[in-house]
Amino acid sequence: MTTPWGEPELSRFPEDPRDRLRAWDASDEYLLRHLADRRPAPDGAVVVVGDRWGALVTALAAHRPTQITDSWLGQEATRANLARNGVEPGAVRLLTTQDAPPERVDVLLVRVPKSLALLEDQLLRLAPSVHADTVVVGTGMVKEIHTSTLKLFERILGPTRTSLAERKARLIFCTPDPSLVRPPNPWPYRYTLPEDVGAVSGRTVVNHAGVFCADRLDIGTRFFLRHLPGARGGGRVVDLGCGNGVVGTAAALADPKAEVLFVDESFQAVASAQDTYRANDVSGHAEFRVGDGLAGVPAGSVDLVLNNPPFHSHQATTDATAWRMFTGARRTLRPGGELWVVGNRHLGHHVKLRRLFGNSEVVASDPKFVILRAVRR
Repeated sequence: MTTPWGEPELSRFPEDPRDRLRAWDASDEYLLRHLADRRPAPDGAVVVVGDRWGALVTALAAHRPTQITDSWLGQEATRANLARNGVEPGAVRLLTTQDAPPERVDVLLVRVPKSLALLEDQLLRLAPSVHADTVVVGTGMVKEIHTSTLKLFERILGPTRTSLAERKARLIFCTPDPSLVRPPNPWPYRYTLPEDVGAVSGRTVVNHAGVFCADRLDIGTRFFLRHLPGARGGGRVVDLGCGNGVVGTAAALADPKAEVLFVDESFQAVASAQDTYRANDVSGHAEFRVGDGLAGVPAGSVDLVLNNPPFHSHQATTDATAWRMFTGARRTLRPGGELWVVGNRHLGHHVKLRRLFGNSEVVASDPKFVILRAVRR
């Protein structure tokens, strides 16, 4: 990446030489050029929100910034990129979206997230730390910045305007207004499930901001819940890419003897899964883990994996995450253990499963979704 201070070497995480997606884009470069040209230069406590792979804090490491991210993979990428570029340990403070924000913010840099809800939650959490002289600059590709994005900045922080577009990227400039009366933070959000979704019918879901389909049950999960495998008298079950944890909670309710592991790379998602599980007074044993899929789970230790894999990485469409999830499931399943996957029909997950497992069976389907079952031989 080219910056006014040099050309740091950057990579996504986990590193894959076949992956052509970069760890930065034109909006990161635009923001860094603006900061270098600004007079006087921004000074004080620098906070960077939503830095996807650590590109911004790596470039700004001399200012000893704080990074706030919802992504475990993004945080690990930041650690690797800082080390790759010779940044001293401790030069960048790494926080998650679940951590308490810094008490004072003099420079707030916001990489606009895909989720408007996550942006709302983070701005509301940071607003008390912002003062009248705080420099607030957002950045994103033109397709990521909408009227609703600007209205959020204005409603929570103060008057907002945008820059001209450069290389399809745009900046957001916000002038903090300490007298602004801010709305209460609506996150996390709770709702009751409908009566036609199996073991969790009528139960409570808790969603922290940024979790997929945060204010209602998405139709893919709804279809999955209607066709989950029945109780097996115990065993180790994984809700892989757990989101709000409703699938794993359904498995625990249907089979109280099961040990359920909820895992996701989103800190917001795992917090949601914990709150959903606890809100429903589920008996049994549960573990909640933030990480890269099933990495770290012992081989041959799992009886059932339930998975609704994503097919996007931020704005990019990719099947890399699904491949890692399926490969991890095959490694961690015991012989005879099963992977159950729900996905859009057009994604062709059955082809991947046959290559990895040697088998793939359709459990249920409708015009939009298919549920597949693969058995570890």
